[in-house]
Amino acid sequence: MERYDLRKLKAKFYDRMTEVIEKEAKPGEVIIFMFEVGDFSAVQKSSDIMKELGHQVMNSIKFNEVDWTLVVKRKSS
Repeated sequence: MERYDLRKLKAKFYDRMTEVIEKEAKPGEVIIFMFEVGDFSAVQKSSDIMKELGHQVMNSIKFNEVDWTLVVKRKSS
């Protein structure tokens, strides 16, 4: 399990999140993504992206007033 802090990317974190889960994570590995949210559309969009790619969204939690964590398990194959 690894944690990726994408907060510095602000609203442009989707490409990096996709790159991590598709190219850097091992099959079946759980990844924790941290990102900054303004409105909550980023939460839904990031969850939708992971599901469209076939990965399992395990948890989605508000970390503090502006940050969010998304826990994703990479598809096994």
